[in-house]
Amino acid sequence: MVSRISTLPVEPPVEQTHIDAWLGQLGERRPQRDMALLADAVQIARDMHRGENAPDGFDRFLSLLYTVDTLDSLKLDIEPLLAAMLSEMPGHPHYDATDLKRRFGAAVATMVEQVSHIRELSASGSANVDDRGVENLRRMLLGIANDVRAILVVLAKRLQLMRRLKRLPPDVQRRVARETQLVHAPLANRLGVWQMKWELEDLCLRFLEPDEYTNLAQQLDGKRREREAFVKDVIDRLGAACKEAGVPVELSGRPKHIYSIWKKMRRKRVDFEQVFDVRAVRALVDTVPQCYEVLGLAHSLWRPVPGEFDDYIAHPKPNGYRSLHTAVVGDDGKPLEIQVRTREMHEHAERGVAAHWKYKESKQQDDELERRIEWMRRWLEQQDEGSPPQDAADEENEYEARRIYVLSPQGKVVELPSGATPVDFAYAIHTSVGHRCRGAKVDGHIAPLAQALQSGQKVEIITVKEGGPSRDWLNPHSGYLTTSRARNRVRQWFKQQDHDQHVAIGRSSLDREVARLSLPKPDLDRLSTRFNFKTNDDLLAAIGRGELSAIQVANAQAERVKGNTAAEADKAIPERLRRRTPTRDAGGAGQVVVEGIGDLMTQMAKCCKPVPYDDIVGYITRGRGVTVHRRDCAVVRKMDAQNRARLVDVDWAGSQRDSRFLVDIHVFASDRKGLLRDISSVFANAEIDVVGVNTQSDRRHERASMRFTAEVSDMNQLSQVLDKLSQIPDVIDVRRQLS
Repeated sequence: MVSRISTLPVEPPVEQTHIDAWLGQLGERRPQRDMALLADAVQIARDMHRGENAPDGFDRFLSLLYTVDTLDSLKLDIEPLLAAMLSEMPGHPHYDATDLKRRFGAAVATMVEQVSHIRELSASGSANVDDRGVENLRRMLLGIANDVRAILVVLAKRLQLMRRLKRLPPDVQRRVARETQLVHAPLANRLGVWQMKWELEDLCLRFLEPDEYTNLAQQLDGKRREREAFVKDVIDRLGAACKEAGVPVELSGRPKHIYSIWKKMRRKRVDFEQVFDVRAVRALVDTVPQCYEVLGLAHSLWRPVPGEFDDYIAHPKPNGYRSLHTAVVGDDGKPLEIQVRTREMHEHAERGVAAHWKYKESKQQDDELERRIEWMRRWLEQQDEGSPPQDAADEENEYEARRIYVLSPQGKVVELPSGATPVDFAYAIHTSVGHRCRGAKVDGHIAPLAQALQSGQKVEIITVKEGGPSRDWLNPHSGYLTTSRARNRVRQWFKQQDHDQHVAIGRSSLDREVARLSLPKPDLDRLSTRFNFKTNDDLLAAIGRGELSAIQVANAQAERVKGNTAAEADKAIPERLRRRTPTRDAGGAGQVVVEGIGDLMTQMAKCCKPVPYDDIVGYITRGRGVTVHRRDCAVVRKMDAQNRARLVDVDWAGSQRDSRFLVDIHVFASDRKGLLRDISSVFANAEIDVVGVNTQSDRRHERASMRFTAEVSDMNQLSQVLDKLSQIPDVIDVRRQLS
């Protein structure tokens, strides 16, 4: 990070004079009330950690002071500074969370707990982190922190550890550096805390690749301060030239840090001398023409390097990145990179698909993670501008996590939706673990299986050797399952276990529905094909499991199927009608089409009252057109040869819009007051007209038998009203009556 003069001692002991001078330095830009709280926190930490050493062997209290100093340089408010000062208290014998909350507020107390939890999980999770698990570990750390500032405290503490890592054994140095490189530096990068990111990456390289780090450090033949001074001089000269030309410009720059140079050399397979952006300056302007104007001014001040000009404005990168890149030779003979772009381009590069942290880390896009990162970066920028976030309540809701990240006993990070339970976790580990789950431990304590998990918790599933899930888990009100994966696994288990039972239930349900609608015996072969099931048993099992309703299958049975007639009904139909299929445009009017005859009057037989799409046949009457019967109508079956000769093939018309059909509905129920009123309400609510009612009461057995003649539009409406009538209290049986 950019260093600043601090009054803190380099080594212990820490005297009161050091503390007073340091607090006075911080108090120059902070209100007196904040400084009083910080002084109180410093005294608490000093008393609690007196004589203690941090993991790196450095004085714990002095390390906390340096952590706070780092956060102060980020211009954060006082709360994260207080949390950092008190962050080592959890687990201490004298730690009192209630007292901490009373003295410093709920936000500080929560951050202290979160920072402590994150550091523990980071240490336990990183030991098993591979390239696939890195991103999940980062998400888990973000998921724990409900306050972005807790992440910043963790990063500042990690920076202090990395600065003193040489005090630890070599194997520990490499492990901690690897963890920092995989987790902490990318988080700093994503949050836009560039100074912290640079220093963390440089320190990681120092311990992971010490020889290459030393070699690069030697080749950078000037100290960082000297390189920064060079960049400042470039900014002053280019800024003056732009001002003279009347081009408003915002200039910024920094020397390339060692890790970035090393990474580019490896990626491009070039030597140090071929890295032209060791030192870089960025210019932001308002318009595209101004970009090229600033480029021309830069080339007039310094000699361009041949072949090192890229126009990403005229030819954007595939990810949408737009900017001008040029390399020039500085006054000292060393290369300098200059980038020129508009503020709109810069906004896209920082926040859009071409954002620096997206394409350089080469991670698959994750909309949810990007949403939270975007919130964090906006929050940080508002802090830098010295203004509090607007619409704080809305911002907090936006930041609220939709997913959680928990740990297995082996340290594996498991991603789950917010509200997930131990049962969801068990099925995420393995299906067999979920089936045999009987209990759970969360952070070492027995927890209910319906308890919602929180990010960062360590979950252990208690299993039995054999067994299966409970049916209660599928109850949506029980709260055992929230993930579709777990729910599907449980359903599949019961599907396999209860197949025979479901077949029997499905057969009974279908038979009952077919009988209620007075339909012919169902053709299971045809219905199985219709609903894409391999076997009849699969169809019936689906009905028994509730995946397919018996009403739906019965209605399909009732639909018109050309060339498909019940054998017993065909015996009563002349041969000339059995194999012929009427065409829809053969003629006829209204609801029925008569084969080969146009505009012929038709009427529904009152004996069987056919409804679309019953299997039907027509009877030519004397003077009254064609009467339409069901093919299995008793009247048709009893016809003699002379009358059967007058039967003609008919079919339902293509459209039944606004058509009404009479149907007889039989209701058998326990007799009670208000029964007829309840039944009438069902018809009225369904907008079905009742044209005839015949009721009989058996006083001795308190039973009522009712027959209603109603007008329905088709078989679907009939099925729906039968279903609603059957749900009336005291109704025993409801079915369609044919005669």
